[in-house]
Amino acid sequence: MVINDTRRRLLRQLNSRYIYGRYPLLHAIVALIQITMVSILIRKFNAYYQNRPVFTTMITNAVLGGIADTVAQTLTAFQRRQRQRHGHVDTEARGDSKDDFFSVEIRELGKRVPWPERHEYKQAPPPFDFERMVRFMAYPFIMAPLQHRWFGFLNTRFPVGAGSGGGTMNAFRRVAFDQLLFAPCGLAAFFAFMTIAEGGGHREVKKKFQDVYIPALKANFIVWPAVQLINFRLMPIQFQIPFVSTVGIFWTAYLSLTNSAEDENIGLEP
Repeated sequence: MVINDTRRRLLRQLNSRYIYGRYPLLHAIVALIQITMVSILIRKFNAYYQNRPVFTTMITNAVLGGIADTVAQTLTAFQRRQRQRHGHVDTEARGDSKDDFFSVEIRELGKRVPWPERHEYKQAPPPFDFERMVRFMAYPFIMAPLQHRWFGFLNTRFPVGAGSGGGTMNAFRRVAFDQLLFAPCGLAAFFAFMTIAEGGGHREVKKKFQDVYIPALKANFIVWPAVQLINFRLMPIQFQIPFVSTVGIFWTAYLSLTNSAEDENIGLEP
């Protein structure tokens, strides 16, 4: 209990501090740790991939998925912080400066009151959601073996290497197979997994599909065909999934924002 109270107070204090008055400190710390992990993976990726290709892909996907959700949570916190500063908080009267490297919200941080119970915190940007980040790391981690087999199948069925003949056409065929078969199923699996992992049931999954699946699929068809064409035509096979996952940081951030926004709408319903 004492450890939980200490951890809660520490997280509360970190969540109430901002870099340059805009960027949540805790979000920045999490992002820095993730970037450090990525740098280690980049330096040793070839050696890891040669020995354990599937597991290396799983770890890489998980780290990049965590970065994507961190980006999404940071964007949400930044937007709410901006609205708070301009619409709800008089920073000059409080004594904060826009140029301060760290600006601290004036709250009674020492009291042992959980975050959600204080009225002041309801107006502040949301605390970093570690459980949500873990969900966004778990999904690509679980999907990586299937991705690995799928990309291997495409590579065998539609070769694009030198001397294979019809490389460009085969790259287009790969994109068509990927976008018409794998992408719709993968997107459906994503929303189903996230909803169930958040504690939702059949009703919540059905509503999620009704509200966000088709718009997300349309966005997928706008973004990913060009990305996958570059990927299949230019990237060596061992870098294809990491390339997709790297570009997918922004895509997953979009899905994270879409998923969380829909969750808020569901939560407002009677």
